[in-house]
Amino acid sequence: MSRDPYETLGVSRDASQKDIQSAYRKLAKNLHPDLNPGDKAAEEKFKGVSAAYSLLSDEEKRKKFDRGEIDATGAETAPPRDYYRDYASHGSTGGRYENRSAFSDFGDADDVFSSFFSRRNRPQGPIKGRDAHYAMEVDFLEAVNGAKKKITLPDGTALDLQIPAGTRDGQTLRLRGKGEPGFNNGPPGDALIDITVRPHPIFKVDGDDVRYEVPISLSEAVLGGKIRVPTVSGAVNVTLAPNSNTGKTLRLKGKGLHKHGGGHGDAFVTLKVVLPDEPDSELTEFVKNWEAGTRHDPRKTMGGGV
Repeated sequence: MSRDPYETLGVSRDASQKDIQSAYRKLAKNLHPDLNPGDKAAEEKFKGVSAAYSLLSDEEKRKKFDRGEIDATGAETAPPRDYYRDYASHGSTGGRYENRSAFSDFGDADDVFSSFFSRRNRPQGPIKGRDAHYAMEVDFLEAVNGAKKKITLPDGTALDLQIPAGTRDGQTLRLRGKGEPGFNNGPPGDALIDITVRPHPIFKVDGDDVRYEVPISLSEAVLGGKIRVPTVSGAVNVTLAPNSNTGKTLRLKGKGLHKHGGGHGDAFVTLKVVLPDEPDSELTEFVKNWEAGTRHDPRKTMGGGV
C-alpha cells in the first residue's frame, strides 16, 4: 500500500475535507475487521486507511504534510542541510564561502552543532498521542434511543461504546484516552468514531421531526376510532376522526427525535386508506348500489380536462 495518504484514500491532493471523509467511510466499511474476520490483508489495509485519514482529517497536519514538514506517519522530516562545506567542496569557490580556519580538520563540526541545536529546539516535555479514527454503522432506532455497542480496533482489542440517544448520521463520537500512546509520558490521544446511521424502512428524518405513512382500513377511515401507531419510542394509541381520508396528517407531539438543546421533535403521521387484498363481495355489492358514490368526483378540482 502506498505511504502517500492521498493515494491510500484514493483522493486528489486538492480534495475537500468532506471528500476525504466520504472516501474514508467507504473504504472503512469494506475493510473493517468485523466484516473481514481473519483476513490479515484487509486488516493491514484498514490500518493504513485509518492512519491516512488520521493525518488528512487534521487540517494542520495535512498542511504540514503538503509542505513536506511531516511524512505520512506524522513524523517530522529532516530539512535539507546546505552547509558551508558543501560550497567549499566545489573546485572553484566562485564567491562562495571557503573554510580556511584552524577548525578545518573538524569536517563534521557543523553536524555536531546542528545536532546540538536540534536537541535544544525539540520539545522535551510530554506530548499527547495522535487521535485514532474509526467508522461505525448503527441502526436508526439505536441512534434515536441510544445503545451499547462494541467496536473492534485494528489490533484486535474491543472497546465498549455508548451510542447517546439522539445521535445523528455523520456525527463523530469521542472516546478520550483511547487513541495512540503519548510521547515522554504524555497522555494518549482520543478515539474518534464517525457514525453512519442506517436508514429506516418507515421513519424518515426531517430535522428534529420524523415523518412516515400509516395504512388504515376502509372501516377505520369511514367510522374513525382508536388505532395503534408505531413511533420511534414505541407504539401509541391514536384516535381517528370519522371520514379520515388518505393524505390526512396527524401530529404526535414529542414523538420525534431528541433535540440537542433538550426536548423532542414531533412525529407527523400521514394516513393511507388500504383496501383488502382480496375483493369483498359485500363491499362490492354495496358500492354498486351506493348512489351517492356515483355522484362523488374526487378529481373535480384537478382541471386539465379530467
